[in-house]
Amino acid sequence: MLRAHRRAARLTLEQLAEMSGVSTRTLSDMERGRSRGPQHRTVSAVADALALDGDVRRQLIELARDGRLRDHWTRATGLCELPRSVDDFTGRAAELVWVSELMSAERSPGVGVVGLITGSAGLGKTTFAVRAAHCVRPGFPDGVFFLDLFGMSQRPLAVDDALQLLLRALGVADQQVPGDTEGRASLYRSLLQDKRVMIVLDNAASEEQVRPLLPGGGAGRVLVTTRRQLAGLEGVRRLVLGPLPLPESTELLTGILGERSASDGEPALTRLAELCGGLPLALRIIGNRLASRPGWDAADLAARLAHEERRLDHFKAGDLKIANAFGMSYEQLANFARRMFRRLAVVPGQDFDAALAAVAGAMAIEDAWEALDDLVDLGLLYDSAAGRYRFHDLVRLFARDRLYEEETEAERAALTGKVTSWLLRMATLAGRWFEPGYGRPARPDPDLTALSSAEDADWWLRVNADNWLGALRAAAGSGRHSLVLDCAESMHWFSDRWGHSPHWQEVFTRGAEAAAALGDLAQQATQLNYLAWVHSVPPSDPQAVLRCASEALELATRADATAQIAWAHEYTASALQLLTRLDEAAASSSRAAEMFKAIGDIDSYVQSRAAITNCLFDAGRYAEALEQYRALFVILDDPESGMTPSVATHSRPLALLRIGLCLGHLGRRAEAITTLAEGIDLLDTLQASDYRQAGALETLAALLAEVGRTGDSHHAYARAAQVFEAIGDTEASRRCHALASASA
Repeated sequence: MLRAHRRAARLTLEQLAEMSGVSTRTLSDMERGRSRGPQHRTVSAVADALALDGDVRRQLIELARDGRLRDHWTRATGLCELPRSVDDFTGRAAELVWVSELMSAERSPGVGVVGLITGSAGLGKTTFAVRAAHCVRPGFPDGVFFLDLFGMSQRPLAVDDALQLLLRALGVADQQVPGDTEGRASLYRSLLQDKRVMIVLDNAASEEQVRPLLPGGGAGRVLVTTRRQLAGLEGVRRLVLGPLPLPESTELLTGILGERSASDGEPALTRLAELCGGLPLALRIIGNRLASRPGWDAADLAARLAHEERRLDHFKAGDLKIANAFGMSYEQLANFARRMFRRLAVVPGQDFDAALAAVAGAMAIEDAWEALDDLVDLGLLYDSAAGRYRFHDLVRLFARDRLYEEETEAERAALTGKVTSWLLRMATLAGRWFEPGYGRPARPDPDLTALSSAEDADWWLRVNADNWLGALRAAAGSGRHSLVLDCAESMHWFSDRWGHSPHWQEVFTRGAEAAAALGDLAQQATQLNYLAWVHSVPPSDPQAVLRCASEALELATRADATAQIAWAHEYTASALQLLTRLDEAAASSSRAAEMFKAIGDIDSYVQSRAAITNCLFDAGRYAEALEQYRALFVILDDPESGMTPSVATHSRPLALLRIGLCLGHLGRRAEAITTLAEGIDLLDTLQASDYRQAGALETLAALLAEVGRTGDSHHAYARAAQVFEAIGDTEASRRCHALASASA
């Protein structure tokens, strides 16, 4: 490399020597490979003389550093002595047991015992392997040896060199080391057959580098650490290290700090450990920084770390820097995978799939899969069985820094806009599957993911909620009001399917704000009516319902939007019902019903008639309510009623629940049990579990207990508890759990 740069600069050795102050002899030795690890100041002087900067300069300096590390091993006694362990090693108890059992395990003849420890940067693989090796050392009287394979450097240790070092450590004289790789590997395996030794191969680069260093059976054992998964290695036992749990992270930080940890206080140390994300390297850096600065306050450092913009800057102590650890993995990637990695930093949610990764990386889905595999292989991403990927929090910050460093402001803005647009168009497409008259689009946008059913649309919206909500915020902040409004409007019908989600207040608030910015009074009224519905879902806020409905009524009246005027009256009625002002509620629902009937909206008319009947029920007029609910059910069951079929299908189980509740209050338990069970089963079919189903299950359980069906009652209470828990009503969930236990 040095020779190539010198020739590109059109310099002789003598000219470069004069410009750099480095002797001609030294430069010649470097170019001929006789000096592979020159000192840092020497290389810096040469780089200055050649006017090298950026990645080119860094590459030259890193090659020299790697050479110095190799020289250290070559000059050593050849014993490959195991490094020291650390006093404050914490956790990993189960993993240490795994290594101990593996190292003492017996294998079939000819089968070597090999443990492979994988994990991303900063997880402490080397520290763990060294600790494990010290723990099992008494079981290896012929020696425990350690060899760094330099897997993350630009020039990993060659197999020939690795075998020579290991053979010397095993007692082979230099003149007895075979000259060829095959001969060295054969001699190495023969020694491992008879010697009770353990070899720790740290920081492996590839299967090709490791295979010749594995035993062929016998007494020798090998433990390999690597950031890569090395999926091609056969016959090895695998251990994947993950982040430390928070209690162990706090314990490690406390151990690093020693006596001063008492003055720092547990809350501050726990918060620091939390911000380190369970990475031992991050914990050690933060612990060392505090330990070396007695005047620093742990709580103040935690407050500084809380700011994402500068968090990575704090993770450095002396020659330890967490960004360097991530950077070594990043440098191993091909250019297209690097581009995807840094661009994934703009994804707003906690996880994502390959389709979104392809959009961010501006590549075909096939290339996205390949890039994602490489990122997972190097530990820069975690994957899951569900096909979702996610960053570690600190790795995400590193990706964002790479994005800001390597792409222009215009490129970043275009990327954010593209991802935002794709997510909102996908959410709008998915949401419209639940709107009467929509469903599968005739001509979907070709760049969007195909959704083949309502179930697919439901799943996409739920698992990507953080992503499309983040995109909604980004679009609102950048003034893309039409995108925001389209997305919010498409969520109307789906929101009823996922009524307990905490997202809907933000969605419809942003929808109303977008409509206002566009000057669309009718749509603003529509979004405010949706907000009124959000506040009516338990735990309800009737005053907020009244405020939203009142504002919607005023805007809808100005826009002459009859349907939204009627809905404002209906939501006003729901608030009045919650406030037990039942006569006023019935009157407001009656006004809404008349307006819906006048414009021919039979779906909404039936809903208003049901609301009037709900007032009868709340007033204790169960016989009248039962008669009215049954009359409405006839309309729902009549294909000629004019109702939209999908609306009738979703309304039918709710009507059955109301009929069942009336029958229960009228003492007709057997009929009530049958009707409630039928309604609950229909809701299960529609996958529409919410507070209404939970309440019906609790009522059903009580009725079953009253007629002596304790087993069925126990089951119903347990199901009610599950649904209440799912929708966030923990008090009701505990109540039903207690009743389920009592009926067991």
